[in-house]
Amino acid sequence: MNSETGKYIMLAGAVLLLIGVIVYFLGDKLHWIGRLPGDIRIERDNFRFYFPITTMILASVILTVLLRVFRKFF
Repeated sequence: MNSETGKYIMLAGAVLLLIGVIVYFLGDKLHWIGRLPGDIRIERDNFRFYFPITTMILASVILTVLLRVFRKFF
């Protein structure tokens, strides 16, 4: 391993920490995540199927925009 790998691991840890803080303090206000129109939910007696396709598309678009802005300035 080299120093670049260590930097990426620390960055991933910082991102996870930030996400954890957001969920901890704003968890009650983020109840709409996973319940967007287009998310597939099938619930039966002994079976649950959940496929959050719209939520994942939205997350992908937001992350793409953030990464492009980050790359442009840094």
